[in-house]
Amino acid sequence: MAEGTAPSTDRRAPEFGEILDDGTVVDELGAHVSVAGGVQHAPERARDIYSLNVQVFTKQPNRWAEPELAPDRVEAFGSERAARGLRVAGSHDSYLINLASPRADLWERSLASFTAELERCAALELDFLVTHPGNATDGDHASGIERNAEGVGRALETVQGPTRVLLEITAGSGTSIGASLENLAAILEGIPEPQRGRVGICFDTCHAYSAGYDLVDDYEGVWAEFEDRLGLDRVGLFHLNDSQHPFGSRKDRHEHIGQGSLGDEPFRQIMTDTRFTHVPKVLETPKGDDMVTLDRKNLARLRGYRRDG
Repeated sequence: MAEGTAPSTDRRAPEFGEILDDGTVVDELGAHVSVAGGVQHAPERARDIYSLNVQVFTKQPNRWAEPELAPDRVEAFGSERAARGLRVAGSHDSYLINLASPRADLWERSLASFTAELERCAALELDFLVTHPGNATDGDHASGIERNAEGVGRALETVQGPTRVLLEITAGSGTSIGASLENLAAILEGIPEPQRGRVGICFDTCHAYSAGYDLVDDYEGVWAEFEDRLGLDRVGLFHLNDSQHPFGSRKDRHEHIGQGSLGDEPFRQIMTDTRFTHVPKVLETPKGDDMVTLDRKNLARLRGYRRDG
């Protein structure tokens, strides 16, 4: 296919996914894409990289300003999503939000920002909102977990809609919470039952490996613990990223698929693991100077693992 040519709308086209033995077309892969010029451009950018799933920011992630989405942009996004055939679309919240903060002023500001993010997601009818559990800067992780659960629960109570909140496992640097499945289970347990059903987990492979979950040498052990503590039905999304740092480093630096410390095998196992066949999987690998080409290469590599078995 020539560069710049719009991909085929045929979902059986090989660049979009694989056909399983039962005839099911699997096209669960995607990437985080830019919303430069407006969120309505995200569906086209997803198709440019041969993807039917997408993650975006609905605001600048390093600013507190909370933009209101103009109705025409909301309508345009919905129209483009339908026209491009996107199956899954979601957002990642602001990096400034810290619902685990012991500072009352920062916690309240974080809650307001998270609620506004959820409102934009609901307006756009997004499927998921990924959130980092935050930092207990006083060193009291138990209290940080309680504060995070309270914030997520209050936001979900305030904002109705189709969007599912996904708690992202963290790499465990500094005072961050959420680097263990135990932490994530505790946050879930602290969210009131009426809202808990709208919460799942985003499993970032780089973060998990850096946090001490050995996807390379104990793949099945990792998922056995996940099933025991959370249940595999809580996996709402994968962030598929290799790591620039070694196992247990507690450092969060993403690398291209198969080119970091995880290597090929964990990604091959995830791509061929029938438990996760239909769980959306999104790249957050480095974009470089040519994000379209690099995203295509990483997605093609992931699809190749499934073809090769």
